[in-house]
Amino acid sequence: MPALFLWAADGVEGIEAPGLFEIFLIALVGGTLGVLFMIPLRKALIVEEHGVLPYPEGTACAEVLLAGEEGGSKASVVFSGLGIAAVYKFVADGLGVFPSSVNYDIKAYKGSAVGMDVLPALVGVGYICGPRIASYMFSGSVLSWFVLMPLIVKTFSQAMKSMSNNKGKAASGLRTDRDMPMPVILIGVGVIAIAIWLLPTFPINLLGAVIVVIFGFFFATVSSRMVGLIGSSNNPVSGMAIATLLIATILLKATGLDGATGMKGAIAIGSIICIVAAIAGDTSQDLKTGFIVGATPKKQQWGELIGVLTSSLAIGGVLYLLNEAWGYGSTELPAAQATMMRMIVEGVMNADLPWGLIGAGAAIAIVVEILRIPVLPFAVGMYLPLSLNAGIMAGGLVRLVVEKKRGLSEEKKKAAIDRGILYTSGMIAGEGLIGILLAVFAVVELDLTKLLGGFSLGQIGAILIFLVVVIGSLFKVTLFSKENKN
Repeated sequence: MPALFLWAADGVEGIEAPGLFEIFLIALVGGTLGVLFMIPLRKALIVEEHGVLPYPEGTACAEVLLAGEEGGSKASVVFSGLGIAAVYKFVADGLGVFPSSVNYDIKAYKGSAVGMDVLPALVGVGYICGPRIASYMFSGSVLSWFVLMPLIVKTFSQAMKSMSNNKGKAASGLRTDRDMPMPVILIGVGVIAIAIWLLPTFPINLLGAVIVVIFGFFFATVSSRMVGLIGSSNNPVSGMAIATLLIATILLKATGLDGATGMKGAIAIGSIICIVAAIAGDTSQDLKTGFIVGATPKKQQWGELIGVLTSSLAIGGVLYLLNEAWGYGSTELPAAQATMMRMIVEGVMNADLPWGLIGAGAAIAIVVEILRIPVLPFAVGMYLPLSLNAGIMAGGLVRLVVEKKRGLSEEKKKAAIDRGILYTSGMIAGEGLIGILLAVFAVVELDLTKLLGGFSLGQIGAILIFLVVVIGSLFKVTLFSKENKN
């Protein structure tokens, strides 16, 4: 949606900033479709692939809930991780004692930099995902940041400027196996598709409505599987929205919808698909948590729909608040994804899109599949910053050391891995809680860094503290616990 704000600010003829009601409807439609599309996928992806797809955040939430219920040593492991991560996050991003990201620019490679986001939550995600998936993502980042990006900046700068099927078993009579009825889901999807086609709020024709339904279900499936592998924080929502925008803009232009109408229609389709993918991924994490703790899926799914409604009412005000405060496209609010989406729509409409880059990406995917490397986590690694994947890789390496540790029986090794999952689950939760607190401080304009007079240990200090506090404590919990010593 910020792409529309950017066009309106530039005075593009026929395009105005979207109204609050328009934003509400697009968010409501996308969120509702995301929940509805995820329901028939629950058995195939969450139940039948339990133990295959880790769903890091969903598993983390379940571990915290179970540990809190059981108490004892499990609870102490979770809350020790929560406390360490909370203090770490508060000291780093709240008080500013050391940065949470360390980077070094490589001048010889334009657009590339070596760095790492030294955050406990990333280590937690990497540990829960394991070394194999973390290595796929990290490899993708290395290829993107040190090969493709420098080539793009040297070679394509002018061009850049110019512009799973559910086959699960039948539901049993168990409470934990009850989903919303399929007729309700189908009717809901049908009503939404007709509304998209007929309501003037959506500048979309019948073809656009069909695109929304088809791409929505497809990307809901992709999103759920991706967050199952690598977590919601790494869900390539923008990538899926960009792919949708590319195809939708081509089809809309081919059917005569070009100019401002076609551009607005393409953005509306992309926005809905973006929300579908995001909500489907988050819903799958919630359903994973419910599956582990024994919740009733049907009640969870109705709760998700209520959450979609309430957040849809709020998101329009948030978008306008951000635009009024800084303005999309500014230094404080660069809106990189919106700028990319705007460029794609304009590139297709003006026939100057850099198709060479798109073809190169497809060729890389083919080569990666031939090498028998799962293309999705590899592609996510190419899309996400190297610094973020480096943090995840650190957690994967810790998990690898624990798995390969000699001198431990299989029983003790499994217990060590389980303690690590509990501990890293606490780290993910602790960092998230402090992140909310710091957001509140930002809203009330409370600058905690002034308390220490701007004192900072710098990037070297950040690396040392990260190694000692996060990595060291994780090893302590897994390999050097009292249970392993005995």
